[in-house]
Amino acid sequence: MALADAIRGTSERRAGAAVLAALRERFGERLATGEDVRRAHGHTTTYLPNQMPDAVVFAETEADVQTLVRLCAAHDVPIVPFGTGSSLEGQVNAPEGGVSLDLSRMDRVLAVHPEDLDCVVEPGVTREALNAHLRDTGLFFPIDPGANASLGGMAATRASGTNAVRYGTMRDNVIGLTAVMADGSLVRTARRAKKTSAGYDLTRLLVGAEGTLGIITSLNLKLYGIPETVLSGVCAFETVKGACDAVIQTVQAGIPVARIELLDPLAIRAANMHSALGLPEAPHLFVELHGSAGSVAEQAEFFAAITAENGGGAFEGSTLTEERARLWKARHSFYWAGMLLRPGARAVATDVCVPVSRLSDCIADTLDDIGRCGMIAPIVGHVGDGNFHVQMMVDVESPAEIEMAEAFIARLNGRALAMDGTCTGEHGIGQGKRSFLQAELGEAVSVMRTIKTAFDPQNILNPGKILP
Repeated sequence: MALADAIRGTSERRAGAAVLAALRERFGERLATGEDVRRAHGHTTTYLPNQMPDAVVFAETEADVQTLVRLCAAHDVPIVPFGTGSSLEGQVNAPEGGVSLDLSRMDRVLAVHPEDLDCVVEPGVTREALNAHLRDTGLFFPIDPGANASLGGMAATRASGTNAVRYGTMRDNVIGLTAVMADGSLVRTARRAKKTSAGYDLTRLLVGAEGTLGIITSLNLKLYGIPETVLSGVCAFETVKGACDAVIQTVQAGIPVARIELLDPLAIRAANMHSALGLPEAPHLFVELHGSAGSVAEQAEFFAAITAENGGGAFEGSTLTEERARLWKARHSFYWAGMLLRPGARAVATDVCVPVSRLSDCIADTLDDIGRCGMIAPIVGHVGDGNFHVQMMVDVESPAEIEMAEAFIARLNGRALAMDGTCTGEHGIGQGKRSFLQAELGEAVSVMRTIKTAFDPQNILNPGKILP
């Protein structure tokens, strides 16, 4: 059975009149039951079917979240946390109905501690809004998944993105958080100290849990000084293998690149069409270097020598803000750019991550697979940490094409696991990748089930996600 069909057949556990009446009394106009609003909160950026909640509640305070959870727990009604809806594996779908908890109005920056290089934010603050707020402090928050996602959603899916090769992922940049648990209680997982050995690491248990163990209501995040010099540039290669080998050698040499992104020839074609980059249709690396003027110059020289040894052309870089912004806007717009390669088709994006030493092999085998399928499927990737994405252009009304796409995803995930990698570098499990979790983690999934049952015995927190 196709995954989309299996999801359509998921059992339902709906919010009845009694709980809706209670929610209306408590939240008034902040409870929405119109079909358009519900459909917008049950959408998914994949081919998976839309699964609407029965209602949407717009929370504005931590107390709102606690009230909602207690009401839903009393009526055995599911709750699906919602940030901006940019997740890629069906994390915001409501397979059992229930209430979508929209956290976008909880968008305050609660505190900034420049001397400690950290801040405290509500979950609805977006990464762009945070950096705009920080502009005059000389600090920034580096995690950049491309979309202007909410920081709560980024933590819930353990997001990373283009800067992860230098600054890590959300897992590495959340110092602590507060969360409402399934019984409505509020927990704080850590204080602001940079290190602790006090008890279980609940912070990292909740980061990446996709709202299945608790609902994040605030985050204490690490901040970084804005670099003195930022250099962004591109380098074309004769082959994808040459580009991958250059990445491997760059990482092994210890060059502290902030971003190093691969675009294959088809991806470059799409980026040229969408963003008018005017680049030759060849494999490219998009690179960014951070540091002092002298250190960046040394890094660029060292990187250029590595690329030359691997069939790379000249490394063309710039420190001008406008030129750097144009380059990275093109990269971040790739989801939309890819659609120009097959107008009318839906973009189905999937990702895997492998040890960097296996990156070249995994991408080469994947390109061969794409060629055999005859799919339009460009590859882009945060290749500095072994993570790459395949964006398949699929006619989602064609069962044959959906079947082909699902079979390709299964082979891709199997390939990554065979290389001791993971089926998801940064998209999360959600609904789309549940069937691969057992193959990746084995008996650890049983431990996860035990944790889920202990934290959420009624299974009201984002049911139908992560666990197969």
